[in-house]
Order: sequence, then C-alpha cells, then structure tokens
Amino acid sequence: MMRHSKIGNLMVQDVISVTGEMPFKAIAGLLAEHRISGVPVVDSERRVLGVISESDLVFRQSGDAPNREAGPGATPDDRSTATLDATRLMTRPAITVDTDETVAGAARVMAEHRVERLPVVDGQGHLVGIVTRRDLLQVFLRPDAEIRREIVDDLFERTLWLPPGKLIVKVADGVVTLEGQLERLSEILVAVKLAQQVDGVIEVVDRVTYLFDDSPVGRAEDRVGHRRAIRERSP
Repeated sequence: MMRHSKIGNLMVQDVISVTGEMPFKAIAGLLAEHRISGVPVVDSERRVLGVISESDLVFRQSGDAPNREAGPGATPDDRSTATLDATRLMTRPAITVDTDETVAGAARVMAEHRVERLPVVDGQGHLVGIVTRRDLLQVFLRPDAEIRREIVDDLFERTLWLPPGKLIVKVADGVVTLEGQLERLSEILVAVKLAQQVDGVIEVVDRVTYLFDDSPVGRAEDRVGHRRAIRERSP
C-alpha cells in the first residue's frame, strides 16, 4: 500500500490561469494582484498549453529574449512595439503531473526540470489544480512521532503483520532508523520500501539483520553495498 499522499489531495484546486490571448500587462497585473509567481496557459477546454513565470516576463522586458511574434523582415522598432500575449510569452511544452502522482514523484519532476510549480491535470489533460515547491515541503513538516506511529501501527503491524516490537523504529528529523531481526531478507526489503513511502520520511537507515537470504544474488550484493555505506557514515 502506497503511503505517499497523492498530488490530487495536496494541490490547490482554485487555479489562476490565463488564455493564450492575454497580453503582457494583464498577465503582470494578475501575478501582482494574486501574489503568485507564475500561471498556466490553457485553451478553451482547459488543456494546459504552457506556463508563464515572472522570470519569463522579466526576460522579455529586458529585451534579451528572441522575439517570436515579429516576422523575419521586421525592424527593431517593429519588434519592440509588437503585442506580446501569453502564447508568445509562455514556456512550452508545459511540465505537468497527473492527480495520481505521489509527492515524491512530483518532487523528482520539479528537480529534473528545475521548475517551481507543476500544473496538475486529469486523465484528459485538463487543468484541475497546481502544486508548488512550498506545497511539497509541507509534507516534510510532519512530527516525528506521527511518522513513527504510521510506520509501526499501519505498516508493520497491520500490513506486514509483524508482532509488536519486532522491529525497533526510531525517527529523528524525518530520518527513520530500523533495527532488529527478521527471518528473511525479502521481508526487510519490503519493510524498508514501505517506510520510504511514508509522507515526511527523508531517509531510511536499515540496520535490520536477517536469518535467511532469499533474495536474488544481485539484490543481495546491492544490500551488502548499502550496509557498507551505512557503516561508513555511521558515527
């Protein structure tokens, strides 16, 4: 069972968006009025076409960006007076996420594409919400006691049916440390994976021992390397 919150539960549903025809000044005014740093650009059916950020506007205002709205034969004066609308200002294609994406998945997308916000779309690509870096960071503010309670009660005891106290779970600043012993290596791998999927968990340190190695050789070798890394960074 996936423990990460879905983006659909975390996103802001009341999204400020613009159409492709909205001019530069109106977009700048909209950002200032709502105190936001960017907006998605949508078509008549709310499908996301692109995204406009404050940096897009500043970049165009500086005159350093290539002017795509002017024809190849336009003079500098023609280009400087050409009307800039959302279609010409936006960054495209838009980087979006589905409502079923997890917090961790959305964070990876943001990091990979170096964006600060992600429009959220439904199965037909229609805009249904937006999520920002700040929204994602809220997940990691969960109290350690709450994280530990979910791991112990919901995951280990109710999902894996482990006897109470079979694994020792410690949580400090979002870092989960697992100690104890299980019968099989595969059980440990499942326990670690489930703990990693809990909202607010930054890292899982695996110090659980096992009696029987029932994993494929490759996975066992990976685990040896993982244990070596843990020993090297442990005080």
